Amino acid sequence: MPELLRDHTSLRLGGPAREWVRATTEAGLVEAVREADAAGTPVLLLSGGSNLVVADEGFDGRVVEVATSGVHVDTDACEADTLAACGGVVLTVAAGEGWDALVDRAVASGWAGVEALSGIPGAVGSTPIQNVGAYGQEVAQTIARVRTWDRVAGAQRTFAAAECGFSYRGSRFKADPARYVVLEVTFQLRQGTMSEPVAYAELARALEVGPGERAPLAAVRESVLQLRSRKGMVLDDADHDTWSAGSFFTNPILEPGQSTALPAEAPRWEQGDGRVKTSAAWLIERAGFTKGHTSPSAGPRVSLSTKHTLALTNRGGATTAELLTLAREVRDGVEDAFGVRLVNEPVTVGCSL
Repeated sequence: MPELLRDHTSLRLGGPAREWVRATTEAGLVEAVREADAAGTPVLLLSGGSNLVVADEGFDGRVVEVATSGVHVDTDACEADTLAACGGVVLTVAAGEGWDALVDRAVASGWAGVEALSGIPGAVGSTPIQNVGAYGQEVAQTIARVRTWDRVAGAQRTFAAAECGFSYRGSRFKADPARYVVLEVTFQLRQGTMSEPVAYAELARALEVGPGERAPLAAVRESVLQLRSRKGMVLDDADHDTWSAGSFFTNPILEPGQSTALPAEAPRWEQGDGRVKTSAAWLIERAGFTKGHTSPSAGPRVSLSTKHTLALTNRGGATTAELLTLAREVRDGVEDAFGVRLVNEPVTVGCSL
């Protein structure tokens, strides 16, 4: 029986794969991709499946499941009994390691810089591709380098952080998705018991600190997990609000003229280059799409989350076609109301909006 993508994605959607390879070693990962490339076989890298929308027809190629493991810790060559005096820790992490497990370990070990990224599903290798971010932190702030397999050059290539082209939910790896296979990511974290400055107002309120102040690492992680859980953003098999790909649309970054055309009460965050970020959730809600919204054209098996309007959810037995119908309705409704076209954050495979 062929493997079904729906059994490996957080949306529980997607048809069969023609081929399936589970790569548990770096050499196996490279060989699986190189062999497929040589044969002209399409490749889909699966690294957690939390950011994928796969067509009902499945994937007519080779799915390579990234299941590599290993975390190397370098604490600035300090002796174990003098770690408190050291300035930082360098973690080199295999692409297949679970992201939230790494964050949990960092918080427990007193390594600051990723604590606000708690509860995000998926694997480490996916984080630089999307420049994963939440609650005022992005992985770009702590990534030192990314080692990859360059499918065009047929060789390994390592990128320093400055070469990764990080942007809001983007990178050079996302811009050229068929070229690079992330093999490992190196992070540089600060040692200490207190978090990085809390940059997100909602999180600061939950922690009862002022914006820009610090809080204990464990308290930040706990608060973020609670906030994400209330929004259905922590995976739970029993909760259909978490049968999603997380935030389905990115927050739009607008040119000045677009921003001024929005209602005065619309959220606005200056970006430093003259552009302005606004809230996709605010636009969706003000365009008339409420929590739990269903569509007659999409059917009752898909809806907006009952906890958060940014998540499109599978209520059980849904199809990808139904989910995309709902996504188009929301996207087009926001554009009709505000002239802003929302962009999907998850990667689509064999389908599109």
